[in-house]
Amino acid sequence: MIRRSLLLSAAALLTLAACGAGGDQKAGEGGVLIVGATAVPHAEILEVVKPILAAEGVPIEIKVFNDYVQPNTQLAERRLDVNYFQTKPYLDEFNAARGTSLITVAGVHVEPLGLYSKKHTALAALPNGAQIVLPNDASNTGRSLLLLQAAGLITLRDGQNPLQTVRDITGNPKGFVFREVEAATIPRILPQVDAAVINTNYALDAGLKPRTDALSLEGANSPYINYLVARPDNQNDPRVQALAAALRSQAVKDFIARKYDGAVIPAA
Repeated sequence: MIRRSLLLSAAALLTLAACGAGGDQKAGEGGVLIVGATAVPHAEILEVVKPILAAEGVPIEIKVFNDYVQPNTQLAERRLDVNYFQTKPYLDEFNAARGTSLITVAGVHVEPLGLYSKKHTALAALPNGAQIVLPNDASNTGRSLLLLQAAGLITLRDGQNPLQTVRDITGNPKGFVFREVEAATIPRILPQVDAAVINTNYALDAGLKPRTDALSLEGANSPYINYLVARPDNQNDPRVQALAAALRSQAVKDFIARKYDGAVIPAA
């Protein structure tokens, strides 16, 4: 009996060694698809498609993040199979800065960016020298400045460039003071400043209602679509393509319309 047990143990070890021999296995290769997402609305939308995909034999695991860096870092490191939280301008800036080559798979929805305040109820009420907080990543800083320009608060050197900085402000008649902060932390400091530009996922997570609470909000024609993102080596994985199709399905479009009341808009 002892000898038989030893033989069985040896066989098990050999099996484990064989399974690990590749050393290059992706996060969920051949099994569960691991998806990185921010909590609202991305993880909520993924929960809708989870049973749809399970019925198709594609189980997914949702990993929720509260920042914009780790979902891309972990995808590049193969700790995730895909992620769903970002716009293409943000992805392009991340790839350029980090030397990664992540790619978009499918556009899913738009989250109109908004300017919020706990101290003032209208744009005209913003005082001279008001402190306005912006997200500190390059793509969202530029996007925020374009929003403020569209609201008539500032003028920019280039009316269309989405990667401008505060140094590109050419007109600031009320002398606003701009402060750049990590996007995820902005809702917590909103009561302490005059106004802040907040990404819709973080606004929703903080209980804000973009359509009624924002002093200014991007229109439905915003080009900042949120994408499902993968690596070049797995973009054509059938499981990734199944997830992309599910995220763009009518069932998801109906959920978005019902759940978010215009704060999140399905991509065309």
